[in-house]
Amino acid sequence: MKRRKRLAAAVTSHALNLIIGGGLYMGNSDAIQAAEKKTYTRVPFAAFSSQMQDALLGSDKYEKPVWNLHDALKLPEWLSVSLEQRTRYETVGGPFKAGSKGGDQQIPLQTTLWLQAHLGSFRLGTEFMDARALNSDSGTGVNNTMSDTWDFIQGYAAWSDQNVLYSGIGAEVVAGRQTLNLGSRRLVARNAMRNTINSFTGVKLRLLDYGNWQFNGFISTPVNRLPTSSTALLDNEQVFDRENTRTWFSGGLLELYDLGWNINSEVYLYHLDEGSSTSVPTRHRRYFTPGMRFYIKPAKAEFDFQLETIGQFGTVRASTAAKDSRNLNHTAWYQHADVGYTIDMPWSPRLAFEYDYASGDQNPNDNKDQRFDTLFGARRFEFGPTGIYGAFSRANINTPGFRINVSPRSDVQASLSHRVFWLAEAKDCWGGTTCSGNSLILRDPTGRSGNNLGQQLELTARWDFNSSLNFETGWAHLFKGSFAKNAPRAPAPVDVDYFYVQSMLRF
Repeated sequence: MKRRKRLAAAVTSHALNLIIGGGLYMGNSDAIQAAEKKTYTRVPFAAFSSQMQDALLGSDKYEKPVWNLHDALKLPEWLSVSLEQRTRYETVGGPFKAGSKGGDQQIPLQTTLWLQAHLGSFRLGTEFMDARALNSDSGTGVNNTMSDTWDFIQGYAAWSDQNVLYSGIGAEVVAGRQTLNLGSRRLVARNAMRNTINSFTGVKLRLLDYGNWQFNGFISTPVNRLPTSSTALLDNEQVFDRENTRTWFSGGLLELYDLGWNINSEVYLYHLDEGSSTSVPTRHRRYFTPGMRFYIKPAKAEFDFQLETIGQFGTVRASTAAKDSRNLNHTAWYQHADVGYTIDMPWSPRLAFEYDYASGDQNPNDNKDQRFDTLFGARRFEFGPTGIYGAFSRANINTPGFRINVSPRSDVQASLSHRVFWLAEAKDCWGGTTCSGNSLILRDPTGRSGNNLGQQLELTARWDFNSSLNFETGWAHLFKGSFAKNAPRAPAPVDVDYFYVQSMLRF
């Protein structure tokens, strides 16, 4: 009985939100004022239309683009369609990769078309993306995180029911090629700043007890982005992506809401069993990755916090070489903590202190690997811009910092962040998921170069012209530390400046 009441309350609330959010005239001034006060979650600065509808919770969390193909073409209600285009100009001055010289620039373009048909409880959808890295050359180090031309990142069939057998439990099943965005996004994410997006082919099950808990479980095979050679990518060669059927990625994540004092929690376990394909050699990672997170969401005049602990164990090979058949014992861990406070005043300033630690390999000559692997996670929201910069990743780092966010207007957001970076282990390398076989990564196996990477200062600003057109700009400055200056094959000891400006059109 209680579950039915909760479901009824949720559905009623959702219906009211749809009426208010849609701006329908309700015959009194209170309704109009409520419509004027309607707020939405800010949409990420990336292709996101396929994620804006929620089959179990409704679709009013994000504002409908004011310019949209559905209304322009007068399409039926059962058909959803969206075209998104992001253009970015980025430039970096000052080298920080091994053996590199000078700066670089690039114009990444990301264009996405999403189509979905609603057939009662069933949905059929596809998402088509073209990602290109213009103005690049052989010195840019172009890879398939920057370019993946003319391909499908989603093609799925789904079923959902908001109240399965009148139990008060919502259920959803999605099968086919799809993107995944789970938990804190540190291990499984739909990429935001990166020009290409991870996708997986498999089945995902979602169960939701409204306001109490949610479970996501999946079994999938990752999709290999092709081609992989920089020459083919620079030529915009089109090769359809293919599933690596010798690799399986699966897991489950349970979220528990409002445990007390507004605290929410997550507990999860992911399993990666990786094999090589003819087109993409791998390190044969076989990892179990358990973790848990506790958090309070930011709110005005309130403290918020986040605490996430992740372990990782299994086996991995030192390189992707076909002749490398020796498995290393893999044991690693990661810790994140932050605490913030949002001041109840104009601009709603929020100040947060952050700390991240990702283990590194203590001894490069033993039979162990202790370097944390972030799997398919995103890093931009913590460690600064990626693109042609991407100086820091969730591996072999020890980094405290602070962040200030302000919103001078409802359509403007700005942030300032500062972080200090050290290597967790001085003998391990800086950046990347592996040290072996990457000529651009700095490493001192003796540890004599120390562990001070430097300090990073970052400024960003975003302006939403409307719900269809957004603009963003950012600048990051890396004050190099002793390791970045003195490690073997370190480039010139000058600081690094990275700048970008980008636009996002949703139609």
